[in-house]
Amino acid sequence: MKKLLLSLSLILLVTLTKAQSTFVRFVTNKGDITIMLYDETPKHRDMFLNGIKIGLYKDAEFNRVIKSFVSQGGELDDTILNREKQHPELGTKRFPAEIKPMLFHKKGALGAGRDDNSDKASYFTQIYLVVGKKQNDAQLDAIEQKKNRKIPEAQRTVYKTIGGTPNLDQDYTIFGEIVGGMEVADAINQMATDKNDVPLSAIVFNPVVLSKAEAAKLRRQLKY
Repeated sequence: MKKLLLSLSLILLVTLTKAQSTFVRFVTNKGDITIMLYDETPKHRDMFLNGIKIGLYKDAEFNRVIKSFVSQGGELDDTILNREKQHPELGTKRFPAEIKPMLFHKKGALGAGRDDNSDKASYFTQIYLVVGKKQNDAQLDAIEQKKNRKIPEAQRTVYKTIGGTPNLDQDYTIFGEIVGGMEVADAINQMATDKNDVPLSAIVFNPVVLSKAEAAKLRRQLKY
């Protein structure tokens, strides 16, 4: 517990040199997933990199898998909230949101989990991968009416052809996307779970930051 609390304190203080187009490989017991972190959300990008550096995601698990919705990894809400309840002297620490209109919950997006705080601030130790499903115009129209916001035409096209979870847009910070291994992410999202969406067998992952050479090679392959 002391080590974890120390790590959570360090993550508030450590500032890494900002890297452009950073890639992280999720090495899982189901296969590898490669993710590009967005430079448009530099604070969340660096927060996640800091977390990897100090071991917050070592042997982490996708511990809440909601089929055709998201696969959540890191710490569960109950774990975080119970720790805060047991240690009120530490206060409630959340990471300020970086919600950008052009970053949305398309299939393959990487998001930061959070509780229902009014600032939409993120947890330090919880992420999720979007799987979602394809939407039709009627479904997207209903979301627009419910949330009183217009879904850009380009995003509507993506939701209709690739899929995602548009009902989460502008409520959670999206800070990356899958650029390799989507089939692994799909397989993880289809794993058998109990009634609480907890996988029946452990889905372990270890995020590894790609070297500059590896990232440069991957950018060339992806034409970024």
